Amino acid sequence: MSIRLAIFDCDGTLMDSQANIVAAMDACFDMNRLPPPAANATRRIVGLSLPEAMAQLVPEAEAALHDKMAEDYKTCFKRMRAEAALAHEPLYEGVLETLVRLEEAGWLLGIATGKSDRGLELALDYHGLGGRFMTLQTADRHPSKPHPAMVLQALRDAGAEAEGALMIGDTIFDMAMGQNAGVRSLGVAWGYHAPEELTEAGAVAVLDDYSALGDYILTS
Repeated sequence: MSIRLAIFDCDGTLMDSQANIVAAMDACFDMNRLPPPAANATRRIVGLSLPEAMAQLVPEAEAALHDKMAEDYKTCFKRMRAEAALAHEPLYEGVLETLVRLEEAGWLLGIATGKSDRGLELALDYHGLGGRFMTLQTADRHPSKPHPAMVLQALRDAGAEAEGALMIGDTIFDMAMGQNAGVRSLGVAWGYHAPEELTEAGAVAVLDDYSALGDYILTS
């Protein structure tokens, strides 16, 4: 049997971390004496690497400021963590049950995320999920989505071929990354980009909840 690999995005797909992301972004903009972006604007850049995210939020600024703000965002997030001000990042309903279903059916699991290594480790440890994923790819070691590097490395780690893998996410960046790596992209309707956007970006299907996602993966 060929190796089957399900690669998940994290923010907006496995867990709802928008409260933390919006709060840290607002603090970052305040640090740079800029008016904070609308919460929806911040949600729309989730998944991109930080310099690319800043370039979208402040397109009129130069690259040097984008890089500075990326570092400032990290500083704000670390400060929130040190002050125990991070809001709870809940798993979406049905995550654990679906991961178990996939594992029992022989699927390997991975993550490809715009989070840092440290941020992903903390999030997974908080929810007791750290041992379930055999490959963890982050923005610390790869170009920003939709570059295919994270997915391609996950395939190498698993010894899987592209036709045996899925990229599962909530943004157009996830869908494009999967396509760029030659794997099928599945969209989830509960995240930060609208279902119709995911379909337009190449999702082979967009699922409404984790039960439906598991059914689709195991029967398609």
